[in-house]
Amino acid sequence: MRYSQMLLPTLKEDPSDAEVVSHRLMLRAGMIRKLAAGIYSYLPLAQRVVKKTEEIIREEMNRAGAQEVILPFVQPAELWQKSGRWDIYGKEMVRFKDRSDREFCLGPTHEEVITDLVKNQVTSYRQLPLTLYQIHLKFRDEVRPRFGIMRAREFVMKDAYSFDVDEKGAEESYQRMYHAYCNIFRRCGLTFRAVEADTGPIGGSFSHEFMVLADTGEDIIFSCNRCEYAASRDKAEIGIAGEEVVPPGLCGEMKRVKTPQQRTVEEVTQFLKVRPHELVKTLIFQDEKQVIAALVRGDHETNEVKLRSLLATETLSLADDETIERITKAPKGFAGPVGLTITIIADHALKTMKNFVTGGNEKDVHLLDVNLGRDFQVERFADIRFAQQGDSCPRCSKGELQMARGIEVGHIFKLGTKYSESLGAKFLDGQRREHYMVMGCYGIGVGRTVAAAIEQHYDKNGIIFPSSIAPFQVTVVSVNPRDPVVSEASERIYGKLAHAGLEVLFDDRDERPGIKFKDADLIGIPLRVTVGEKAKDGVFDIKVRKTGEVLLVREEEVVEKIREMSSGD
Repeated sequence: MRYSQMLLPTLKEDPSDAEVVSHRLMLRAGMIRKLAAGIYSYLPLAQRVVKKTEEIIREEMNRAGAQEVILPFVQPAELWQKSGRWDIYGKEMVRFKDRSDREFCLGPTHEEVITDLVKNQVTSYRQLPLTLYQIHLKFRDEVRPRFGIMRAREFVMKDAYSFDVDEKGAEESYQRMYHAYCNIFRRCGLTFRAVEADTGPIGGSFSHEFMVLADTGEDIIFSCNRCEYAASRDKAEIGIAGEEVVPPGLCGEMKRVKTPQQRTVEEVTQFLKVRPHELVKTLIFQDEKQVIAALVRGDHETNEVKLRSLLATETLSLADDETIERITKAPKGFAGPVGLTITIIADHALKTMKNFVTGGNEKDVHLLDVNLGRDFQVERFADIRFAQQGDSCPRCSKGELQMARGIEVGHIFKLGTKYSESLGAKFLDGQRREHYMVMGCYGIGVGRTVAAAIEQHYDKNGIIFPSSIAPFQVTVVSVNPRDPVVSEASERIYGKLAHAGLEVLFDDRDERPGIKFKDADLIGIPLRVTVGEKAKDGVFDIKVRKTGEVLLVREEEVVEKIREMSSGD
């Protein structure tokens, strides 16, 4: 491909609206252009990277036994109503009516569609296991689309769905996809961690997120410094530090103190001259069935995802002010466990606390020297808080949790029979008995994977693409195309590389060498052949974008050297 014939509109300056590295560099490198909030056009350079990424995904999916399909982007409301998600998915799903007044949506995901397809085509256990996948468009009307294609509203996703006869088969399918994902992200040149994660609106019993480690990542992950445990912030468990409630002999006498207008942890601790970890927060939650109190240490934060999972409810939320006052007899900010008649759930960290501060269930009042067992009872201890740096690992006895930032590029789920039951996807076993298919689903954000690769591979000059997904393997830069010797040598090198089957971008523009070199660095092609004054002696420079190393190579050796260096990356 000749640069002069390619749509490659690079920019000299950083765009003012670019928030993260990948957004900034993809705009500057002429890879994407914004059409509307969260909606982007992919230009030829980006499309080449996307297609290479998709090909890696296809190869690994096919190797794992999955078969490719294409499913409709427009989906009827009836399927979503059957699964129960039409009314709960949220405003991210774009709903509309056709000319016959029938309701549809733009597909944010395809669990309903694939389950309906398989239900009508698969009837016997002999047709299972089955895994189908597609690489196709999705639309989710994000409330705050940002970070370029990292969190766009319209995006391309690889989504796969497995169907098995039982849980054992479903686990085998899950593991095949887990290993396929590891292969995909390794081949894309990414440093990543697979972390345990919450299943979110997709549902199911268990999931892993694949996180690309990057300082600019919007997600927080925790991993053990001694074992392989890793989890997202929502899912990260905490090792139990203590098992026994403090003995009564060490308890002080509970005291009631006035704390006028002191509501927050910061206000109360400063007013009483105590430290945050000496205070217990009492938060009142409610769902459609019950109101409960959750207790956590003052320096900890309640994890609503864990609490919802513990209570097996999807609708749990903080109670409104009216409910708090009705339950505690005090305005918001003064709730405490002493005297409460509702269910109390306490975080494990409270087991080793003594003589702590709580709200007094009375306006402008707190209690000092409160103790478990003596002053109030807890119905259940559980892990209900967010993990912090240095917390004990829940899997091994010696490790500590370390915090890092990551970019989610893939997510795999064990769905069980959630969708097969609601949509009626059954099969007959050898005795002609009906069973529901056991499902899994597996997603990869293709654009996010490309953006994440840039977040991990760049320097002050631009992108440094891993060779496996680079738009071209090598660029040939003609320093002075007006010089007949340089021009002829450039054409010869370009022709030889292209004839050898290498992907080459020939910068044949009539521009200053500095501009060409800056653009070559910006777009991140792994190798650059410079054709300059040395061409008269049959010598050419080969520069490695990643390291800056420059090799002098004779013309007859250029093709073989480029082949060798490309395969070695």
